Amino acid sequence: MAAEIVNQKDGLESDVIDPAFALHRGGKMAVQATVPVRDADDLSLAYTPGVAKVCSAIAEQPELVDDYTWKSQVVAVVTDGSAVLGLGDIGPGASLPVMEGKAILFKQFGGVDAVPLALDTQDTDEIVETVARLAPSFGGVNLEDISAPRCFEIEARLKERLDIPVFHDDQHGTAIVTLAALRNAAKLSGRALGSLRAVISGAGAAGVAIAKILVEAGIGDVAVCDRKGVVSGDRDDLTQVKRELAGFTNKAGLSGSLDAALEGADVFIGVSGGTVPEEAVATMAEGSFIFAMANPNPEIHPDVARKYAAVVATGRSDYPNQINNVLAFPGIFAGALQVRATDITEGMKLAAAEALAAVVADELSADRVIPSPFDERVAPAVTSAVAAAARAEGVARR
Repeated sequence: MAAEIVNQKDGLESDVIDPAFALHRGGKMAVQATVPVRDADDLSLAYTPGVAKVCSAIAEQPELVDDYTWKSQVVAVVTDGSAVLGLGDIGPGASLPVMEGKAILFKQFGGVDAVPLALDTQDTDEIVETVARLAPSFGGVNLEDISAPRCFEIEARLKERLDIPVFHDDQHGTAIVTLAALRNAAKLSGRALGSLRAVISGAGAAGVAIAKILVEAGIGDVAVCDRKGVVSGDRDDLTQVKRELAGFTNKAGLSGSLDAALEGADVFIGVSGGTVPEEAVATMAEGSFIFAMANPNPEIHPDVARKYAAVVATGRSDYPNQINNVLAFPGIFAGALQVRATDITEGMKLAAAEALAAVVADELSADRVIPSPFDERVAPAVTSAVAAAARAEGVARR
């Protein structure tokens, strides 16, 4: 299909063959002015000479840039195209449709303007330097589809260097929505988060972030598994990130395979794209929760998961309980920008998860532990909670 499209001179046939191409023709975004330029008077205010007064004022009082430009209302969506969806390292140009999609979701669900920036480098130093030099134009930075382990260092260095929120959504957005769903699954079954033992399949960006937020939220125990099994301190093949991960997870001291770790586990969280055999699923605790989020093929098929689990969630939109990052990132940035936060803290992430869970707290069922992305209550709830948490943690500037 792709080869056929490349070989077509004008590409029009592809629009007929697949409606996705018709929708994407010409891109999914445009720039729109918020003020009119109808005549010479309008022009003199929007541009020269009127604009010079505003520029001079900002030069004298730099903080005025947030009031008199779009800076405080716009996010840069930055990628290097190295870990795009399930497609992998497809490069900056091929990543643009995803980044445009992310930008329109920011606007649609959070009222936040966003600009996609696909960088033609995968060098960590170059990415950090490029984003830092672009930062004066933006109120926040959303890192997207950057492969692990570079994504951890890039985010950490940018957070240290910049005084605006920097947020790697593949890590934290996934973690926030997962925690919200798990809180409600536990509530539905009458259990406390602290009584649950979880197993995470996947020690990449999402797996590490989910483990961190579950520990912050008070999970009973969580073990993370990579391709070689449980990430534990007795392994001598761990990266620095995984060594740190082993230090705050796996209190039970498990070792060995994912299948072995699942025996008696209360929660399975899949962010790996692997496959878990039904025999291993059958060994989980009664009334377990299975969040198999690989997309399009969950690690445990929902039909299999329902045989053993009280609550099943996936990353797909055609099954109940979709763990979808769009439930988190628009409201998180809207809240952070609202108070002109300098950072997105752990407390702000926890507040976002609690607010998201609360949206459907009075409507819980096995097929409804997380709201729909189209639930109009979601973004306002997350926005308000994040803004309040930013003020409480001292990172708000207004």
